[in-house]
Amino acid sequence: MIYSEVVAELEKLASHNPKDLAGMARFGINVDKAWVISIPKLRKYAKELRKEPNRHELALELWDSEIHEARILAGLIDNPKKVTEIQLEKWVSGFDSWDVCDQVCSALFDKTEFAYQKAEEWSGRPEEFVKRAGFVVMCALSVHDKKAPDAPFEKFLEICKREAADERNFVRKAANWALRSIAKSRNINLYEKGLKTAYEIQEVDNKTARWIANDAIRELEMDYIRKRFLQK
Repeated sequence: MIYSEVVAELEKLASHNPKDLAGMARFGINVDKAWVISIPKLRKYAKELRKEPNRHELALELWDSEIHEARILAGLIDNPKKVTEIQLEKWVSGFDSWDVCDQVCSALFDKTEFAYQKAEEWSGRPEEFVKRAGFVVMCALSVHDKKAPDAPFEKFLEICKREAADERNFVRKAANWALRSIAKSRNINLYEKGLKTAYEIQEVDNKTARWIANDAIRELEMDYIRKRFLQK
């Protein structure tokens, strides 16, 4: 399938409704180039496009369009085996909205050979959405890479602690998400270390750090999560 045909189909799926755009904006989404297409619709269309032999090249063209939903679709259809480090850096530098960041990181970036490296690198970068991307990749890896050893996730927990004082909304929420996901998604060792990390962050003399810690502790100490590990 060619790029123009895909864009034409996206046009059909889009609402372009000003009220819908306003609703997206209220959730902190950049709507400058948004067409308003729901994630379920994009995922359904992506399932069809992933069968195309030229899906990688198509994904690159969709990204370059700068259309909000086209960029999400690019992440949903691209072949992770063909993604280069140059492409990763280009795309992550183009993130301008949390939903594009989260969808692309959890659908594509975490499946590339550079995932662990970039999670660590990006979490230390100054740009808000690049830094968020590092933490979102951590989250995705904690859920999707079931065979990975504990060591890289233990390092990620240290990074969550290191960056806990970053007050920017999209960073603090992603750091909190990564801390909770690593602790609750894998095994008793990481659960205990994740909870310990949360209590250490709680001692940091910073309002944002305390928020990250308190929210994580609240969830991780819930009975259903404790029982998940105690029963194993």
